[in-house]
Amino acid sequence: MRVLVTGASGMLGRAVATALLARGAQVTTLQRRPAGLPGAREVRGSVTDPATVRAAVTGQDAVVHLAAKVSFAGPEAEFAAVNVGGTEQLLSAARAAGATRFVFVSSPSVAHTGRSIVGAGAAPARPDLARGTYARTKAAAELRALAADAPGFAVVAVRPHIVWGPGDTQLVQRVVDRAAAGRLPVLDRGAALIDTTYLDNAVSALLAALDRAERVHGEAFVVTNGEPRPVAELIAGMCRAAGVPPPRWAVPGWAARAAGAVVERAWAVRPGEDEPPMTRFLAEQLSTAHWFDLRRTRAALSWEPAMSLDEGFARLAEHYRGPARRTG
Repeated sequence: MRVLVTGASGMLGRAVATALLARGAQVTTLQRRPAGLPGAREVRGSVTDPATVRAAVTGQDAVVHLAAKVSFAGPEAEFAAVNVGGTEQLLSAARAAGATRFVFVSSPSVAHTGRSIVGAGAAPARPDLARGTYARTKAAAELRALAADAPGFAVVAVRPHIVWGPGDTQLVQRVVDRAAAGRLPVLDRGAALIDTTYLDNAVSALLAALDRAERVHGEAFVVTNGEPRPVAELIAGMCRAAGVPPPRWAVPGWAARAAGAVVERAWAVRPGEDEPPMTRFLAEQLSTAHWFDLRRTRAALSWEPAMSLDEGFARLAEHYRGPARRTG
C-alpha cells in the first residue's frame, strides 16, 4: 500500500509513518520540517498549499492526516486555515488522485462542551459548542472529512485522547519542565478522572482504522488506554519517570479558569514565545472528568490497547535515564 502521512515531524505522525514502513508500505510524508525517515519519500510544505498537497497525494492509495495547528492560543484564522482549509485541500486532492482510504486524526475535544465526560462514546463533533479555537476548528474539519465519505473513498475519523510517550515535547516535557520550576499546580487537588493514550496504542489504533476503513467508514472513534486515572496521578507518573518531584500545590479549578481568561486576553495583545501558562480550555481539561467507553472502538476496529499505562511510565523512565545509564 502507498500511504501519505501528514504531520510526520510530530511524535505521533513519525511513529505512524515508521510503523507503516516496518510493515512494508510505501510511505510519503508531508510536513513543513524535515522528518528524516529512512525509506520514506518526503514532501516539504504546508497542507494549505494546493500544489504541495497535489504533489504529496499523487499515486497514493491512502492518507493518514495528522498535520494540524495545535496550540492553546493564536489567531483563529491560522487555526482555520490549517485545520479546516488544509483538511479540505487534502480530501479533494486525495479523491482526485485516486486514493480510496482517508484516516482523519481528530480529538475528543471536538465533542467536549466544558462539562465532565463520564463513560461516553464518540459523540458528534460540535464546532458551535467545542471549547477553544483548536477544538472548534478540529470539529469543523472532522465534519467535513466525514461528509466526504463516499463509495470508493472511505473516510474514518479517529480521536486519540492525550497521546504521550518517550520523546514527547508537547505534553510530557512541558509537564516535567514546569514541575521542576515549581510552576505546575494541580487543579482541584488533581481529582478529575481522565483517560490518556500511550503512543504505541495510538499508533496501532490508527493502523487498524486504515486497515478496516472500507468496513467502518463514515464513523468517528475515540481511542484511549481505557485506564482512567486522576490527573494528579498521571502528572506524578510523568514527573517521577523524569526524576522530578511531582507538584505539591493546588489551585481551585474556578480560579484557574478565571486566570486563564486573563492570560488569554494578555496573550492576544502580546503573545509569549511558548504556550500560555494557563487558558480556560486547559483549566477545564485539568479540572473536569473526561473518560470514555471504548466498546464500539474495540469492536469496529478489532483493536485493543496493548501497552498499559504502567508499562508506558516504565518506558518513559527508561527514556529519561538515557543510553549511558541503561548500559552503565
